[in-house]
Amino acid sequence: MTLSNIPPKGTSDRFPQEFAVRKYIFDTRRNVCQKFWYEEYLWPLVENADIWRAKSGEDIWWSELTLITDRTGKISDFALRPEMTPTVTRMVSRIYPETPKPIRFFSIANFYRNEKPQRGRNREFRQLNIDMFGSQSLYADMEILQVAIEIMLAFNTPKNSWLLYLNSRQIIDYIVDQEAWVPTDKKTEIVRLMDKREKLEEKEFITMLKDHWLSKTQIDKIVSYLWINDIFQLAKTFPNINENQGYRDLHEIFTKLSSLWYAWCFQFKWSLIRWFDYYDGTVFEVFDMHPDNRRAMFWGWRYNWLAEIFGAKAFPAVWFAPGDEAMKLFLESRGMIDTIVNQQKQEIYYVPMLEEGYYDIYYKLSQTLRKSWHLVQQWLDVQWVGKALQYADKKWIPYVVLLWEWEKKSWIYKIKNMQTGKEKEIKL
Repeated sequence: MTLSNIPPKGTSDRFPQEFAVRKYIFDTRRNVCQKFWYEEYLWPLVENADIWRAKSGEDIWWSELTLITDRTGKISDFALRPEMTPTVTRMVSRIYPETPKPIRFFSIANFYRNEKPQRGRNREFRQLNIDMFGSQSLYADMEILQVAIEIMLAFNTPKNSWLLYLNSRQIIDYIVDQEAWVPTDKKTEIVRLMDKREKLEEKEFITMLKDHWLSKTQIDKIVSYLWINDIFQLAKTFPNINENQGYRDLHEIFTKLSSLWYAWCFQFKWSLIRWFDYYDGTVFEVFDMHPDNRRAMFWGWRYNWLAEIFGAKAFPAVWFAPGDEAMKLFLESRGMIDTIVNQQKQEIYYVPMLEEGYYDIYYKLSQTLRKSWHLVQQWLDVQWVGKALQYADKKWIPYVVLLWEWEKKSWIYKIKNMQTGKEKEIKL
């Protein structure tokens, strides 16, 4: 039997050049997290499947989880992790009472979701998870937002190539409950319908609202809200919203982030309604603005209730989780991939063996360069200089170390810059 050498659908092999891009993405993010003094942690590959059932209900329990069988073939109680939030909450619930707050954690890991692959979304994926626990302060939300912004800026992204959109659960509740006066038993359906608004024609949307027995006044209130994309316009359209805590919080976030020179990169977005059942306060997403790749890259929100599923008292938490695939598409659509790969090879030195009988000299020279913190690739057999230079050129290696027998007698070697063609002599 001949087996396929293609990986399972929804997963990918990451050969060195591809892996270099992913490594750059997560190294950049890790560096930003550490600058804000978030601490990295580890956890099991598998978890008790019940924690996702408790968090997300039957949908993820049956459709997205990959359950593991035991040795007898019977389905066990364990599953491959589809996300990090329940796991890190479980971990923090064990140490929360005695640990100084706030607790700042981050992780970088791979996950597996049993769902249909699509562009920018695979079954297996890697993502950064960053969480802050133990602070109900608005400044906790603002710090998480600042970290998200700084992560994007760390990639030297072009201005206006992305935007951070913000909304609040409390604002949506206010519009639906106190302006449109939607009955409680209809609220969930109306909010879900609002979430679909951008995919519907206005007439179709209004007809669907009428189908839920909403009056013209109620519909006008909802439609008025869905035309607003400016936090300050909200108060002009709905003057009483000034008393709403969500509005006041978002207004404060806008003011404070603007004072940190971020005003150009964020704005209010009414349509941030997805995951309404999960978030408690502010919700945000970072959105790719490229015309060929317009999509949400990642999102975040508060989840102050999740610890209760582990029998712990609820504690405040705020998070976001950017993956690798959406960021790779962002960089790719802007022609930044080759630059990233080449930058990672800027300090590589190639040491070919140009003559027989001097293996010890070549190896000692390579070792000397490594001790000087250079990255060095050593050829394993005698190689003609022309082939050595061709190899370095194909591999995008910037420096080639040339050492001939006569140069050895002069106690010198040369470093050839493959980009400029210039050679530099250095004493052995």
